[in-house]
Amino acid sequence: MGESVKALVDLAVTTFGRADVMINNAGIMPLSPLSALKVKEWNDTIDVNIKGVLNGIAAALPVFEQQETGHFINISSVAGHKVSPASSVYAGTKFAVRAISEGLRMEVGRNIRTTVISPGLIDSELKHGTSDATISQFVNEVYNDAISATSIANAVAYVIEQPNDVDVNEIVLRPTVQEF
Repeated sequence: MGESVKALVDLAVTTFGRADVMINNAGIMPLSPLSALKVKEWNDTIDVNIKGVLNGIAAALPVFEQQETGHFINISSVAGHKVSPASSVYAGTKFAVRAISEGLRMEVGRNIRTTVISPGLIDSELKHGTSDATISQFVNEVYNDAISATSIANAVAYVIEQPNDVDVNEIVLRPTVQEF
């Protein structure tokens, strides 16, 4: 388990006496066609995007189980719903976030909520992760249509403020001009 993530959860419990929400927003997006064989980038993407979420779950789940309440909010992507050229590995990791989240939801029972938020083009540093110059230029152009990260914050606030017996399982949000 990621020791820094566990330390964060421990700090919340020490400071506030509990931890209520764990937002797992682990993500890098080094896009390239599979034929480019950027195996190190593939491994890094898997390590951050999948293992990062799992480390967050491992850090918070024992606390949530002991409290008999808590809320996981795992950030996926529209790429976790639809694969585009050059996004195979990234999309695969974001599909995995959705699968892990659904499995978690089914395992934790009635008192722990699980939400997946799948953003589209959001103005963030994610767009800067591609080492392929041609794809990087394309990504930067596409991200001209990105919406503010405030949109994600609003979605997070919405799911958190629902009553404890309401589990908003998935939200997909993107700019109205985004085709995929």
